[in-house]
Amino acid sequence: MKINILYEDNHLLVVEKPNNIPVQEDDSKDADLLSLLKDYLKEKYNKPGNVYLGLVHRLDRPVGGVMVFAKTSKAASRLSEEVRTNRMKKVYHAVVENTFKEKEGVLKDCLLKNKKTNTTRVVSKDTPDAKNAELSYKVLAQKENLALVEVTLKTGRSHQIRVQFSSRSHPLWGDQRYNRNARAGQQIALWAYQLTLIHPITKEEMTFTSSPHSHPFDLFE
Repeated sequence: MKINILYEDNHLLVVEKPNNIPVQEDDSKDADLLSLLKDYLKEKYNKPGNVYLGLVHRLDRPVGGVMVFAKTSKAASRLSEEVRTNRMKKVYHAVVENTFKEKEGVLKDCLLKNKKTNTTRVVSKDTPDAKNAELSYKVLAQKENLALVEVTLKTGRSHQIRVQFSSRSHPLWGDQRYNRNARAGQQIALWAYQLTLIHPITKEEMTFTSSPHSHPFDLFE
């Protein structure tokens, strides 16, 4: 599988994750992005033995878009701290069902993850183990019963975008888990469009983008 490399230096590897590939090995034993990238580095630099590549953030398996990996442990530690303190900025594009009255806004909820079913739901704030979730959105275009939205995460909870929009009658197109209208074979319309980070060594602010072209994003091109 060919992975689109967006940027690479001695410390960072920024790539475009394809849809429907796990970030790291899971129970399916399917090819995973982390292993593929390690193989890429091993071959490119003719490295014997194991290759280090640090995983600092994740995308759900069906979701594609920009991801950054760390090529050194120092870079991994500093990037992980950026993620923990929400200094790494993540912007997504999504196609959701039903049109919006408000063209932009902020969504705040408390979310609870069920690890057994790997699902997340909105709960009251006094629910044990619930975590605050916040995002902002802007409607970029509307067509028929669909809307293209740009989403900026303030927090990074499991399935956050999918759950927060579906709880407000705006489920993501093709979301097999949280959209009862999704049909078998449809690809979830969620894409990690932009990632902004502080380079762990040079301290330069860097922004990387990747645009989806698959259906239904192509309706808005």
